[in-house]
Amino acid sequence: MQAQAHVFRVALTGDFFRRDGSPLYNDIGTRVLDEQPGIEYAAFAEHRREIDPDQIGGAQAVVVLSPRVTTHSLSQSENLLAICRFGVGYDSVDVPACTAADVALITAVGAVDRSVAEATVGWMLALTHHIRTKDLLVREGRWNERSQFMGRELRERTLGIVGMGGIGRAVVKLLAGFGMRQPLAFDPYLDPAVAAEMGVRLVPLDELLASADFVSVHCPLNETTRGLLGRRELGLMRPEAYLINTARGGIIDEDALAEVLSEKRIAGAALDCFVGEPLLAPPRFAEFDNVLLAPHSIAWTDEMFRDIGETICTAAVELALGRRPRGVVDADVLDHPGFQQKWQRLRLG
Repeated sequence: MQAQAHVFRVALTGDFFRRDGSPLYNDIGTRVLDEQPGIEYAAFAEHRREIDPDQIGGAQAVVVLSPRVTTHSLSQSENLLAICRFGVGYDSVDVPACTAADVALITAVGAVDRSVAEATVGWMLALTHHIRTKDLLVREGRWNERSQFMGRELRERTLGIVGMGGIGRAVVKLLAGFGMRQPLAFDPYLDPAVAAEMGVRLVPLDELLASADFVSVHCPLNETTRGLLGRRELGLMRPEAYLINTARGGIIDEDALAEVLSEKRIAGAALDCFVGEPLLAPPRFAEFDNVLLAPHSIAWTDEMFRDIGETICTAAVELALGRRPRGVVDADVLDHPGFQQKWQRLRLG
């Protein structure tokens, strides 16, 4: 059914809300939609792991937290202009399916940089100062074991960043006052001149792994990066080095990581993301005292959700007003004749 010309409808997936309809989060930026005449928004009646076309109904944009978006999801998309991913990763969205359906995929570019960077630095400090272990020493009455867990400062140590996008750059800025050595970065898409301006040294991945005290992963998951850090690559890391992953499960070979941890060939790890999420039973990494774990939410803060929401809702408003929004992944789709025809019919005014 064609949407009314004077209303632009935005739908939110059900996982933003509890079963009674109350919001799970303090602020997801919907005030941006409230402030724009002609826009209405509502939540899906229920949460499903994959979006079904009947949930989309007559919406022009869908703000998606965790459900997958597939070819099936978009099989009735004659009135749908955009999938608005509540975050910056989009491995749960079939991008070619969006393009084929003349649906733009929009992400919240830049909105998570500060929060993920803070979480990364926090984990670096927690790992190298053995914070988890020292907490347990007190809780378990093992005070006299404290001398066995001498920490090390960040000073004079080297950070290696895999993927120098907005998050990696924010990490470098936050660490500027810690007296660390020049950061190393592996990013085949980064201009060396830009890297030099940021104060990082671009190196091959093998050199980064062999030289860094902390290897922090900040690249997207795609066919190029899937399994990027496997048995050979992890074997290059130093025994004193830590591995941090706040990006996506699948970039690191989990079997290989479990192996190097078991054999104490690296000092430890901090993992926010895993293959096969959500994990509803303790993963194999729970057995390691030198591993910190989080349920893909280490960077979740009220500020981050507000910023993501405002960014993605602003993009929806821009689309409703006939303006090209920021953060479109498949940017060429905006010029497809099929998309242009829908846009002309469904935008406000």
